[in-house]
Amino acid sequence: MPLVPFAALPDSARIWVFASDVPLTGPSSDTLLSEVDGYLDQWKAHGFPLRAARSWQDNRFLVIGIDPTAEQASGCSIDDLFHALQRMQRTLGARLVGGGRVCYRDASGATQSTTREEFSALKNQGAIGPRTPVFDTSLTRLDDWKAKFEMPLADSWAAALSA
Repeated sequence: MPLVPFAALPDSARIWVFASDVPLTGPSSDTLLSEVDGYLDQWKAHGFPLRAARSWQDNRFLVIGIDPTAEQASGCSIDDLFHALQRMQRTLGARLVGGGRVCYRDASGATQSTTREEFSALKNQGAIGPRTPVFDTSLTRLDDWKAKFEMPLADSWAAALSA
């Protein structure tokens, strides 16, 4: 099944959000998106094509979604996606897979990625406040991503860090 536009996914779409630890622009983002598009265009679960799409946000966030009304991803197909992204990381010199990071917008509006410990330290120093926008990369449904992906720290999952 061909890759579809991200906007064509239903709100019930299953998503995975990957955050790069460094901004990817120019040739790096072009390489990433080209490889991801090629992968998604042939992505299957139990031999059945997945109706998949992707979105690229703020030079950091890769959101991959599938239409669950067409076919469901299997554990093996999800594992294969993660392995494909891990292979791409080596070429890009960026980390996309793996947790432990917090992404937020700094005072200038630029998206930053830091460890939880560094985020807590910035919060304690006052460099990050309750209105600082924080991203939630744990969301798994498109409708939740649309509503809650970027929220003020005070309303986000990260509010509990160094509380």
